[in-house]
Amino acid sequence: MENKTRCAWCEKDDLYRDYHDYEWGKPVYDDAKLFEFLILETFQAGLSWYTILKKREHFRVAFDNFDYKKVANYGEVKVQELLQNAGIIRNQLKIRGTISNAIAFMKVQEEFGSFSKYIWKFTNGKPIENNRKSLHEIPATTPLSDMISKDLKKRGFKFVGSTVVYAHMQATGMVNDHVADCWTQV
Repeated sequence: MENKTRCAWCEKDDLYRDYHDYEWGKPVYDDAKLFEFLILETFQAGLSWYTILKKREHFRVAFDNFDYKKVANYGEVKVQELLQNAGIIRNQLKIRGTISNAIAFMKVQEEFGSFSKYIWKFTNGKPIENNRKSLHEIPATTPLSDMISKDLKKRGFKFVGSTVVYAHMQATGMVNDHVADCWTQV
């Protein structure tokens, strides 16, 4: 697929291209995978997505394969262990926020049957096709990401501002922001 036209943001290297080609914008309905992206997106806030992708496997190991049930039970010993882990982003507020998010995630599951049912209800269970002509047309936030962010915060989630939420929507395929000439759109 090396000769295919892609969204320009992903042409840095194979790591980015593979993420673009096989994950970004593909609809995700699995709660475990949705939680993984939630963790990664919250740690990405203020950093580049490339940095997070490079550290993704370290995050996977550090956060018990993104098992939200285990993460929800992390105590102070685990927090201190994570703060010493050079393989991840060692931000105490984001680490503690991830634990809070795991707890809130499970409360949403209890209320809606799954986190997937909850989050996808905002798009009626289907991806929003944006048909972007260029990267310049892609916003950092939308009224919908504002609404979801507000609802997540009301439910106790941390580090879920509208920009983080929109990035999560893009990553998990709730919105399709591949540009029109990208091979995934043709």
